[in-house]
Amino acid sequence: MALTPAGYRLIQSWEGCRLQAYPDPASGGAPWTIGYGHTGPEVKPGLVISQQQAEAWFRSDVARFESAVDRCLLPHCQLRPQQRDALVSFCFNVGAGAFSASTLARRLKTGEGAATVLAQELPRWVHGPHGPLPGLVNRRQAELLHARKA
Repeated sequence: MALTPAGYRLIQSWEGCRLQAYPDPASGGAPWTIGYGHTGPEVKPGLVISQQQAEAWFRSDVARFESAVDRCLLPHCQLRPQQRDALVSFCFNVGAGAFSASTLARRLKTGEGAATVLAQELPRWVHGPHGPLPGLVNRRQAELLHARKA
């Protein structure tokens, strides 16, 4: 199952696109980010990319996080496309390691209903170093709304 077009838009709307590298808001430094939330050893202060490069890295990053979600959850649980989109967005945001180790993933793997697990677990992932962040609260609400679409 591939990310839906609406799933791509969901992630892009929260990541935004910046063509010049910028530091992590929490650390003020690493990891440096560019494009639609792309990080990696190639992203350094002063790097500027084209829109085409941002799109290419975005597609590659989405594929990586789709694989992470699928490796972790399949064949343990069945997801509707919109639920999978929401989980890929969540994984894109928190990282594959955090996603795989999460209570959210563990509960889904045990067969609990995806709608219930998402509603209970996604809102827990809104904290920055100094407490809840409004942007993360809003992103999780948007992911939940997307997951509930038929």
